[in-house]
Amino acid sequence: MNEVLDISEHTPAKYWHFIEDGRIQCDLCPRDCKLARGQRGACFVRARVGDGMVLTTYGRSSGFCVDPIEKKPLNHFYPGSSILSFGTAGCNLACKFCQNWDISKSRDFDKLADQASPEAIARTAQELGCKSVAFTYNDPVIFAEYAMDVADACHAYGINAVAVTAGYMHDQPRRDFYAKMDAANVDLKAFTDEFYVKLTGAHLQPILDTLVYLKHETNVWFEITTLLIPGHNDSDHEIGRMCEWIARDLGTDIPLHFTAFHPDYKMTGLQATPPETLTRARRIAHAAGLQHVYTGNVRDLAGGTTHCTSCKKQLIVRDWHVIRDYALTESGACPQCGTKLAGRYGKFEGQFGRQRIPVIMKRA
Repeated sequence: MNEVLDISEHTPAKYWHFIEDGRIQCDLCPRDCKLARGQRGACFVRARVGDGMVLTTYGRSSGFCVDPIEKKPLNHFYPGSSILSFGTAGCNLACKFCQNWDISKSRDFDKLADQASPEAIARTAQELGCKSVAFTYNDPVIFAEYAMDVADACHAYGINAVAVTAGYMHDQPRRDFYAKMDAANVDLKAFTDEFYVKLTGAHLQPILDTLVYLKHETNVWFEITTLLIPGHNDSDHEIGRMCEWIARDLGTDIPLHFTAFHPDYKMTGLQATPPETLTRARRIAHAAGLQHVYTGNVRDLAGGTTHCTSCKKQLIVRDWHVIRDYALTESGACPQCGTKLAGRYGKFEGQFGRQRIPVIMKRA
């Protein structure tokens, strides 16, 4: 259905072109949405106005919170630090198991009560002592222009920019976007195209392309998360193939997080993921050669502990998002044998812990 939008109220978007029938095609992600006047893309937040495209959520957020960096999850990116997290609304995937569906599937822009300029976000992160800002809760791909501007503002304050994303992008936007990012957690939701098509409305290959690009063409630190859903992506065969691909194409030092599914959105009829499934997946990943494999959404000391890849000393012991022991040197090396741990580290100044603090953004 077409609607009337005022271009003066919205920020012009990048990544589109005209096609022969007079519509414009969005070039941000592989959905390639083709829009007549007044139409929105599948993500709902990118819309055609007149002869151009706008981002309707620029400067608008569903809320701000200070989180532990481990909640993103990132275990090898300044462990123990705090991160200012926010999202907007909408998504370019249609995951039937979405755990943040009230935000990512929102069509009610009244929920975007918090308004903040990139400068205000960066300044607030600095005032709160946050080492990073995370684009999360919904996928920052769809508000790429806003996220990139926030990243620029953060860098001016010495703050890192972190993307929590499904990685579903076209090549040129991907290059522009990750040129601004310092770290990312990428959801690798499964390792079959059938899963992606049936349960997310997307395809697997573009996500693999994003991961390969991050590894081989950028300096972005990234980790991978796979939500294991009983009966859908948790077989030994699929987990094994995925881990073998990661080891071969990305490297054995890429951290992989297996997290537990809980019934939500359109998949409330399934059981939650049993803890033993995560343990089994972790064992398969280790057998494939992966060195840093973690479990999430469950309490599992073994699945939260980081070991030295050489001497096997416990370097970081985590209990949920609480660090119980931290033994790395300031340069990120094992104090016992000197082996450097993959990731980004600095002086450990304590930890933020499990708390989650809502933030009311000050108006500029």
